[in-house]
Amino acid sequence: MALMDLARAIEARDPYSSGHAVRVTAIAEVVAARLGWDEDQIDVLRIGAALHDIGKLAVPDTVLRKAGPLSDADLDYIRAHPEEGARMLGLVGTLRAAVPGVRHHHERWDGGGYPEGRAGEEIPIEARVLAVADAFDAMTSDRPYRPALTQAQAVAELERCAGTQFDPEVVTVFAEAWSQGALEMPARARAAAS
Repeated sequence: MALMDLARAIEARDPYSSGHAVRVTAIAEVVAARLGWDEDQIDVLRIGAALHDIGKLAVPDTVLRKAGPLSDADLDYIRAHPEEGARMLGLVGTLRAAVPGVRHHHERWDGGGYPEGRAGEEIPIEARVLAVADAFDAMTSDRPYRPALTQAQAVAELERCAGTQFDPEVVTVFAEAWSQGALEMPARARAAAS
């Protein structure tokens, strides 16, 4: 099974996440290239981007599709998905290199994230790139609990949260790429996302 086919199978459980992995992958690739990563690093990032939410397979449908506020118990399920995803990827030798990005993509630059509360450069760089790409796509997509922001609003929010939630360097590179039109999703990625 191809990587993006697996990502689509994961997303099939949540109608609001359709195409999310494809879009996160496309964004993350652009940012990584602008950060000067080599092709091997970008290949690992692609795996992590495509499968960053694989741990949501362990989250009950009633939580994933809940339209109202999440309870503390619901949040526990959601907050466990990065570790569950890392555990799943760790079982497959060809996917193990992507474990750090998947495990830590919800950490925060200021240490207030999960699962480990890592801060700053303690967070693997691939997770810092995924955090920005994931947040941008989530903010610009409709959710059961709120409508999508415009891309300009989402970029402004990333910039506002640089240095607290997000790695400021990654946000700067992302914002420059966006302002230069480099983050227009390629036609093949748009088609794969639909």
